[in-house]
Amino acid sequence: MTEAQVQECQKKRDNADPWVRLAWDTITAYVTDKNVIPVPKNLPEALYKEQAGAFVSIHKLGELRGCIGTIAPVMPSLAEEIIRNAICAATQDPRFHPIAAKELPFLDISVDVLGAPEPISSKSELDIKRYGVIVTCGGRRGLLLPDLEGVESVDQQIFIACRKAGIDPSEHYALQRFEVIRHY
Repeated sequence: MTEAQVQECQKKRDNADPWVRLAWDTITAYVTDKNVIPVPKNLPEALYKEQAGAFVSIHKLGELRGCIGTIAPVMPSLAEEIIRNAICAATQDPRFHPIAAKELPFLDISVDVLGAPEPISSKSELDIKRYGVIVTCGGRRGLLLPDLEGVESVDQQIFIACRKAGIDPSEHYALQRFEVIRHY
């Protein structure tokens, strides 16, 4: 890691909007001291009043380092949803070891706030840049956010969501799509 890369990460953190700043503050407090921060008092009103599913994505040097979220809200406010999911993304993503304090200067964080999922009848109603996808088969469900690097087609988007859910793409599954507001 070069000094320029560290400075770029710090610049992004310094310029983060309140959604991402909340995720940053949460992850920093939890990773360094195992403290769960209280909901801050100076956030935009939407973070206190709205409820929504939200995903917190953490990257280190451009590589995914953790991503956990909720399809529908499980907390009383969006702020609490972000706090919960930020801690989970940093410490409980089964694909990765928990984030260590020494990694904090090298991280980049985004927060996706999910719109309500809507059922669709075919993949022709998807657009990988605009819509995320949810695939459901019985009790199994997989989700893939929209506009992800490396996802080049609707078929690939559905395939990845199926794989995450343990659904064979040849099985009959239901599709839903959703939009997100991505915060950097």
